[in-house]
Amino acid sequence: MKAARPCRAFQWDLARQAERLDWLLAQLPRYAGWGYEELYLHLEDAVEYPSLPGVARRGAYSHRDLGRLVARAGKVGIRVVPIVNLLGHTQYLLNDPTLRDLNELRAADGRPLARGQISPLHPRTLAVADKLLRDVAGFCTAGKVHVGLDESYHLGRHPRSQAEIARIGLAGHFARYVGRLHGLAAARGLRLGLWADMLALLPTAVPLLPRGVIAYDWYYYPFRRKPRIELRNFAEYDLAPALRARGIAYWGCPMNGAFRHEPLPIVGERLANIVSWWRRCRATGAAGMLVTSWEPQRLAAEIPQLVDAAAAGLWLEGEEDPQRLLAAGCRRLWGRAGRAAPPALAVTDAHPFSGYSRWQINDRWDTVVGTESLAAASAERKALARLARRPGLPPSLAASARFRAFVAERDYFVRQAGQAVWRLRAARGDRARTTLLREQERKAAEFARALVSGRKAAQAMWRRTRPARITSDNEAILASDRLRLAAWRAWLRRVRGRPGAAALASPVAGAWQLLVRVRNFAPAAQRIVLERREADQPWREVHGLFLIEFQARATRSRAALETWFSAPLDWAGPSAPFPTLRIAARGFGRFGIGPVLLTDGVRHFSTGKTRTVLGANAPARGYPDFDWRQNRGTAPLRLSARSPAGPVRTRSGARSS
Repeated sequence: MKAARPCRAFQWDLARQAERLDWLLAQLPRYAGWGYEELYLHLEDAVEYPSLPGVARRGAYSHRDLGRLVARAGKVGIRVVPIVNLLGHTQYLLNDPTLRDLNELRAADGRPLARGQISPLHPRTLAVADKLLRDVAGFCTAGKVHVGLDESYHLGRHPRSQAEIARIGLAGHFARYVGRLHGLAAARGLRLGLWADMLALLPTAVPLLPRGVIAYDWYYYPFRRKPRIELRNFAEYDLAPALRARGIAYWGCPMNGAFRHEPLPIVGERLANIVSWWRRCRATGAAGMLVTSWEPQRLAAEIPQLVDAAAAGLWLEGEEDPQRLLAAGCRRLWGRAGRAAPPALAVTDAHPFSGYSRWQINDRWDTVVGTESLAAASAERKALARLARRPGLPPSLAASARFRAFVAERDYFVRQAGQAVWRLRAARGDRARTTLLREQERKAAEFARALVSGRKAAQAMWRRTRPARITSDNEAILASDRLRLAAWRAWLRRVRGRPGAAALASPVAGAWQLLVRVRNFAPAAQRIVLERREADQPWREVHGLFLIEFQARATRSRAALETWFSAPLDWAGPSAPFPTLRIAARGFGRFGIGPVLLTDGVRHFSTGKTRTVLGANAPARGYPDFDWRQNRGTAPLRLSARSPAGPVRTRSGARSS
């Protein structure tokens, strides 16, 4: 007998930003026409809760607004499932001072910390949960409420929790809380849904769960037959048989959007992920497939919507080729104007701004300088600049392309500026120094104009669907970039007046820079950290970086991913003792380092050809210890002079330029 077709659902993440209600209402008939049957609303503090008036943020949707949205969905045949986080991702509750004591995390004196997640065993937790469920019950037109429970990495930290875990185990502790929430939902005639990642980490909790709950399994990269767990070096797992045996409905959940700080998703990989889940849902007899959306605040809202439109081709036309799905989705969303979109998205897919090594430039400019050639950054800059000028793109995609071109321009500008600091330090004579300063002042002026264009693009992305009175996250990043640019220009003026000032730290390169070649050969969730110790003081963190790439190429158990870890250092130079430094591994998994170079652009000190592997194998089973402060391996840096001295050279041997 042919398996029933899974229910088709989509999600709006309204917790990160407020879409205009009129825009949301206008999209519902389109989604109904694309064959979607359910809408999941991720809310957190984005909506008013009459029973808990201190939770909603300023500008939150009113109960009347949410009622209009749900009523409109019902008129076009779409059922609604609110998502009310009730374990992980509950900072929205702890932000209310009257609820702060719910926190699982406590200070040494027992006081609740400002940040964390709610405790399953706090005496008030169930009462607060019941109030939240009461306030959204009228909007649960699918007869379900989703309570999240994902990424609850502080589970078991409170003394009350630890006492229960000592009696019944961590899996029992988690399952018992699910059972209590299930009882609250059932009392209001609702089925309870939860994300399945905690079950993947605690599989022995599955037989302890109440029958009738719904498990939403998620994984956001393409896969062949089974999803994978990042924390376990992307090992496969399969919850479907155990859930089926327990009478728990199974859903598959791909994602339509970007990771964290990406201004554009890697659309081809998102569609391949959706195809993977559609095939798995049909193969396992899953009850449904939910195309989730997370953190879209850095995207134009119509970009993840495009992926939703493309995914509809799976059931409307039976198509499973990602490229043909994309072409049909562009026509479905944008009509004839969509014909120009697939080739444009192929360009942005080929040049993803993805992973923490790329994103750190959003926070500071002095952690990206390195000795590598700028050829790749230059090629990316040129390709995206051409795309930004391409006519005929749909407005939201055109604005996104212009903003992505700015990001590439910034990347190239900051990297070349960091290498220019080294060239200034190595310059011989006033003429050479003046030429370099003029060149950088000209490039700074050009980048100032690029900042203006980038801001206009960010505003265009945001204001198509969101209130103009609210400053977007992208604009906030650009505001910080303006301050960094002003500091860079001030540094150049200082050097023009006093050449010796070139030895001082700058916004784009430290007085000294530690460069570490990192090889991530077994991807998981590693973090590399540079630590320093002064005399008898404790080690302190100088700079840290997650090695997660957020690309399909980084989701293999064995990979060959390389990046530079670059950190500015304050050091008096060879006249002073070497700083006491070490590299530490944190998180989950191993990685290799080496060689290591400490340089000011003229003088160089190195660990030589030494290569070291740090960290521990990603856990194959058991619940991981989510303590990101814990070192899981360290390597002291023993530096010695490298000769000959002279300007830093790129890997190709050419002088940095």
